Amino acid sequence: MDENYIVKKSNYFIMNSNYDLSLQEQKIILTLASLVRKDDEEFKPYKFKIAEFMELVGVEDKSKYTEIPKITRELMKKVLEIQEGNTLLQVAWLNSARYEKGSGMVTLKFSPDLKPYMLQLKEKFTQYQLANILSMKSKYSSRVYEILKCNEFKKQGYIEIEIDELRKLLKTEGMYHQYQDFKRKIIIQTQKELKKLTDISFEFEEIKTGRKVTSLKFYIKANNSKTANKPLMLPTADNEISATVTELEEAPLEKISEDMAFGFKNVQSIMNEHTISDREALAILTSSNGDFNVIKKVYDNGKNKEIPNFIGWMISMVKPGAYIEPKKNYGKDSFNNYDQRIYDYSDLERKLLGWDKNETDDAGKNFNQGNMNV
Repeated sequence: MDENYIVKKSNYFIMNSNYDLSLQEQKIILTLASLVRKDDEEFKPYKFKIAEFMELVGVEDKSKYTEIPKITRELMKKVLEIQEGNTLLQVAWLNSARYEKGSGMVTLKFSPDLKPYMLQLKEKFTQYQLANILSMKSKYSSRVYEILKCNEFKKQGYIEIEIDELRKLLKTEGMYHQYQDFKRKIIIQTQKELKKLTDISFEFEEIKTGRKVTSLKFYIKANNSKTANKPLMLPTADNEISATVTELEEAPLEKISEDMAFGFKNVQSIMNEHTISDREALAILTSSNGDFNVIKKVYDNGKNKEIPNFIGWMISMVKPGAYIEPKKNYGKDSFNNYDQRIYDYSDLERKLLGWDKNETDDAGKNFNQGNMNV
């Protein structure tokens, strides 16, 4: 098993299903999901090495191989519920589990009823690296992670979930009846784990009806400490190498890895008011070191401005350390009670870059390649 494997699920599945799995069981299911390939038309029997399986579920004593059939048997009893309009689908996660003594392998197969939510996904899906969840200690953290990851790029910058709905998604309706207990045991614990272990983190705001907290606003952001130094990968025939912008521009798109393809589609989604090619999106993604948060900030800041070579400007501005958030306008007081000068953004940029030769700015000063004549 490889921590860089990708888990992919439909957004509908994430937001409309509820289940109660132990932390061990969730890791088994998500690891199994990471073995599904994008071109699979049906669920295959996916194989685990026994040693890796035991490590995954925390069985340290190799003499306890007999624990494995017990674990898979219990997992096959677990049912998840998916709301499909007026229909409630109740389905087991696994269709079969096969363990042959002496083979060194255990083989698991998903229920075919899960096919619409995990196979051949073309749009409205969420994917992430398996490594984000394998070190979690709380069984609720991976579920909250998926819910937030699914809503990472909301235009309003947050997702609001009613407490009752969140309890339903997490299968905690009969637990932590006091909100403060729910907050301390689940929300705060999850917040700490996501910040420490995953590629996203969150802050939250309590929304009250009267004096009762009835919903939470989750403000989701990229966890740069986990992503900033992580190279995006471009597969070659024999191995994987770090992808530079030049390599991406020269590479056939069919050789771009699945997570890279997902990444540049996200860039295109963020920059939805411009038409950009797959390669331009890849160049922006790579230049930012995969930081979707800074891509969104730079784009929102520049999308309504007349910027020559907008794509080139984006590639340059999303580089680590290049973007500085604009200062807020605090209005006038005794200190700044004057009309600030308004610059033409594209004109100023040409002057700063030395692209102009004989141009006149709005104050009537002539510039000649850096020599100013008053």
